[in-house]
Amino acid sequence: MKKLLNIGFLYAILAMAGGVFYREFTKFNGFTGRTALGVVHTHLFLLGMVMFLIAALFAARLPLGQTRLFKGFLVVYNIGVPLTVVMLLVRGIPQVLGMELSRGMDAAVSGVAGIGHILTGAGLVLFFLALRRAAPARD
Repeated sequence: MKKLLNIGFLYAILAMAGGVFYREFTKFNGFTGRTALGVVHTHLFLLGMVMFLIAALFAARLPLGQTRLFKGFLVVYNIGVPLTVVMLLVRGIPQVLGMELSRGMDAAVSGVAGIGHILTGAGLVLFFLALRRAAPARD
């Protein structure tokens, strides 16, 4: 459970740093529009910190850590969320700087971001499967 709390804490720190970066970077560059940087903060807080706080609560009551599904969740999810966030940064920084991405680069960023979202979704599926396996059969 402590591992889950530490991961959640790391995501919280990254979320706060992401929020500060967004605010200061856009202010420094005089940018006032919408950008992908604006959601880095919330992605890290919700998909990172909140998810791992919830996982820690479940792990306190259920033998989650003993299932291979949960270990798979930890790996897949912790690749998917950071990959998604990095792609938000890769898309958002050029937006703020007014840089036009080539069609190929735009497609590449979208593709890698899509992979990050797929991994995050697969991680969520593994989490639910691990919960189902660890839950006591009372029905």
